[in-house]
Amino acid sequence: MAKIIIATDSTADLSQALLKELDIVSIPLYVNLNEKTYRDGIDITTSELYEMIEETGSFPKTQAVSPADFIAFFEPYLKAGHEVIYIGIGSKNSATFQSALLAKTELNTNHLYLIDSGNISSGIALLVLKAQAFRKEGLSAQAIYEKTKALVPYVKSQFVIKTLDYLHRGGRASGTAKLIGSMLRMKPIIHSSDGKLSVYKKPLGKMSRALDIMLQDFFDYAEKDQLDLDYVMITHSEASKQALYMIDQVQAKVTPKHLIESKAGCVISAHCGRGTIGILYIVKP
Repeated sequence: MAKIIIATDSTADLSQALLKELDIVSIPLYVNLNEKTYRDGIDITTSELYEMIEETGSFPKTQAVSPADFIAFFEPYLKAGHEVIYIGIGSKNSATFQSALLAKTELNTNHLYLIDSGNISSGIALLVLKAQAFRKEGLSAQAIYEKTKALVPYVKSQFVIKTLDYLHRGGRASGTAKLIGSMLRMKPIIHSSDGKLSVYKKPLGKMSRALDIMLQDFFDYAEKDQLDLDYVMITHSEASKQALYMIDQVQAKVTPKHLIESKAGCVISAHCGRGTIGILYIVKP
């Protein structure tokens, strides 16, 4: 019997437990460190990644999923007569989505639907969760694809970066910007807009100030009744204390149907570093 498969990749930062519970499949990106290649979340955890960085002083590089990987991932589902909806990392942030497009061309099928999330981390996850909810409602693959794709511009992703070291070492912040940021104790807030990551605000001082700025943006939408409260996500890279604070603040003022704490995987953590935390949600069209 035909089945609709909801698929994503490891940069969505959905836990294995949640993937299993909601019947979602995921393909890993790669992390290269010390001349070894690891599958994100399978061969290496975020904690192990940070330990290796500290022990060796080496900095990881990330690697996209290849077209061949995608063919091997999609083909068994398609051969079984299923339809597949893949929602992946934004095409402006990784070559992964381009690989998925090439794989679809090679597979020559009309039963594979590809959605460019235009986002990273739980910005992808929010769309994946909505897609599985649409599937649960009994919608067709085409309808799920269209409704989910229509939500892409309404996903709000904000992250505060605790340290500029990873952005600098990953080539995403110049040496001068890193030096100035460190001197001023800058905690840049990054957001996704038009599929690209950019600095949204540059608060100085403690992390708590940046957290409150992100929360206020969220509450502003809530006060205007502009939030889709099906799913709200607090995502972090080893920042459990700050995550608890943000969860408490959200629950004190808003009641999402699902408020999910998500932990950043290795690929996302390799670019943002330990202590990064964000709030991600969908606003109403």
